[in-house]
Amino acid sequence: MPSDANPITPLLRARHPAISIVTADESHAVELAYRAAADCGLEVARWSAVVGLRVGMVEGQGLVDNTEHPAAALFHAATLGEPVLLLTLDLASHLESDPRTVRAWRELVHRFEHTRSHLVMVDHEPSRPPIVDEYAARVDLPFPDDDEIESLVMRTLRSFNRESKLDIGVRERDMDTIVRNLRGLSRRQIERIIADCIATDRTFDRSDITRILEQKRRLLSGTGVLEHVDTPADLEGIAGLRRLKRWLGARERAFGPDAKDFGLDPPRGVLMLGVQGTGKSLTAKAVATAWSRPLLRLDPGRLYNKYVGESDRTLRDALAQAEAMAPIVLWIDEIEKGFAAVGGAGSNDGGLSKRMFGTLLTWMNDHTSPVFLIATANDIDALPPELLRKGRFDEIFFVDLPAEDVRREVFAIHLRKRRRDPESFDLDALAEASGGFSPAEIEQAVVAALHNTYETRTGLTTDHVLEVLAESPPLSVTAAEKVAHLQAWAKDRCVPAD
Repeated sequence: MPSDANPITPLLRARHPAISIVTADESHAVELAYRAAADCGLEVARWSAVVGLRVGMVEGQGLVDNTEHPAAALFHAATLGEPVLLLTLDLASHLESDPRTVRAWRELVHRFEHTRSHLVMVDHEPSRPPIVDEYAARVDLPFPDDDEIESLVMRTLRSFNRESKLDIGVRERDMDTIVRNLRGLSRRQIERIIADCIATDRTFDRSDITRILEQKRRLLSGTGVLEHVDTPADLEGIAGLRRLKRWLGARERAFGPDAKDFGLDPPRGVLMLGVQGTGKSLTAKAVATAWSRPLLRLDPGRLYNKYVGESDRTLRDALAQAEAMAPIVLWIDEIEKGFAAVGGAGSNDGGLSKRMFGTLLTWMNDHTSPVFLIATANDIDALPPELLRKGRFDEIFFVDLPAEDVRREVFAIHLRKRRRDPESFDLDALAEASGGFSPAEIEQAVVAALHNTYETRTGLTTDHVLEVLAESPPLSVTAAEKVAHLQAWAKDRCVPAD
């Protein structure tokens, strides 16, 4: 990595006394700190609670006795000759729990403010007192780009090949696919996945591409914020939404280089408002299938963190990871739930929702990577009005309860899905009887009728489904006022999806 690409180097040259890096990729952060110190002509001192303070980069030399306690190490570091870069590992948790360490930290930083020395903190968790954010410049390490990912893959393969010969059968096209599937992962995660692929059979070939994707999904599912979603649905399997489908079909072609030469910017995203159960979430999955792109779901409800400033950071990291994995479809389901306090009175979250909402809006306006955002919402009253401003999304669609012809199609889809011939049912009667039902409610009516006939061991008929429809009032009846309000609001403000 060239020095001008090292995010720590310019902060040292700008004489920031303290720098904070929160990452699980500690070895990469340490390597960057060492390179930055060399670029700026700084001696290196390093501290951890296990080893204590070590001055210099020679392993086992330069150890300072009785400095395992962070307060003692920080006090001693203030006496070192200058200029020096003090690298600390997992110091933040001690600052959170020990007032003496906080005091020693502050005095050291005050001293470094007037010298050419610097403190670089590398921590794996965000716990720390607010004073650290006041003085320390934060560095968010970028995810590796395609060139670095390929380099990491090859380096891992060479390392294992030195131990015993590997059978490597990867063509250039396969490597491009492997690199694409590893986007958005940390360096350590990439190396671990490649090592797992070759550990059992000592081979690395095209068949490992599927395993790489499976491992990536497992890693993403553990983050709690971004989730890789399987996308078996396709647009042809969704009834209605004809105008939305035409719009999506036209925008798919706008991602290519020809469209850019024509003067078109890549589509940025859509907001789908509508009654619950009308197929908004299913459409998000179907778009990813139709465009052959991975689908990542961002759960805004899981963003909130007990540590000050960490919810904002979690959102920024999630968006950065999504960009690193592009081209993708990013889905935010029920977006109003994540930012419900933005426009509400009496919010008691200290402005956190507003800050996070501002972070999302800034990203929506500024990002240039091919990330297509699909946001869905059911409750217009809980949706911040800033999100509805022209330009936030390419278009805002309203997904209403299906008309009779669409309900007929929905019944055919779900009967066929359950190995029943739609032609043997009176679809016109079913469509007429299901007025006000959403597609999800129609599906449940078919499922309930199947349960009833399975219990009596009789064949499913039109009458069985009609009976269930008559017994189960839809949401448009049980929550009639709310549904009518949403429909009236959307009438002149949104594009009908069908």
